[in-house]
Amino acid sequence: MRNTAENIRELRAALSENPRFALPAMLVQQLIDAALAEDLGRMGDITSQAVIPEEATAHVVMRSREDGIAAGLEIARQVFLTLDQNLDITLPAKDGDQIKKGMELLHVSGNARAILAAERVALNFAGRLSGIATQTAEFVKAVKPHTARICSTRKTTPGLRMVEKYAVRMGGGMNHRLGLDDAILIKDNHIAVAGGIRPALERAAAAAGHMVKIEIEVDTLEQLRDVIDCSLADIVMLDNMSPDMLKTAVQMIDGKMLAEASGGVTLQSVRDIAASGVDLISVGGLTHSARYLDIGLDYAAE
Repeated sequence: MRNTAENIRELRAALSENPRFALPAMLVQQLIDAALAEDLGRMGDITSQAVIPEEATAHVVMRSREDGIAAGLEIARQVFLTLDQNLDITLPAKDGDQIKKGMELLHVSGNARAILAAERVALNFAGRLSGIATQTAEFVKAVKPHTARICSTRKTTPGLRMVEKYAVRMGGGMNHRLGLDDAILIKDNHIAVAGGIRPALERAAAAAGHMVKIEIEVDTLEQLRDVIDCSLADIVMLDNMSPDMLKTAVQMIDGKMLAEASGGVTLQSVRDIAASGVDLISVGGLTHSARYLDIGLDYAAE
């Protein structure tokens, strides 16, 4: 049996923690370089080159134009430094902070051309990631006082998965698997091709190392019974079930596995889903439908 009582207790204990983590500097720099190359094109910022003297300096302030949760500020800082390492940058706020309309988030002083060339890319990262963090925080707040944790999915912007999942963490959420290579998740198509739940789980258990978790998706209580009888899954994903059906499923599972709800979760439905007793709720909309948080960069007199 993989899903021993001790194993499940360890998994549940991990859910009570939400440690912050730092993004790998090399990965972040690759994203910044690609974004700047996309924006600067072949000739650079021809507007600033035309109208701003090469030696001109400026001081600008990044401000939030609405309430939310900050994320991506360190990335924005690195965007500016990529174009000019001599810029003077301070951050009155940090990632994960609750921010208010009008709040100063970042100050930049130095070469005006470099600042203006970096402006949009820096704002794009800060606005996008703060929007994800803000929406995640809304879901996290909505499930209280229940213990279910809000999780992101792989429904992310191509190329930006790590930073978008980072933003989810800044908003108080958790990350589901980062990619296809860090956990086994058996979905409906896997079950169909493998010939059923038992053969799929047996092959997964034979292939998985002791550090790899196995999750399987079900959309009926009959399928859930088959999963429980196999005793090979660590987590079961209860897909597109009503809150009443989820409650029944949680009773059937009886602590033998972690229970994760998924499928069309909204702010309007998430509280009832959490009340069913599930451990996790995965929400694709945290990343695929988050709007930008309105953040601007304003010129400040020296």
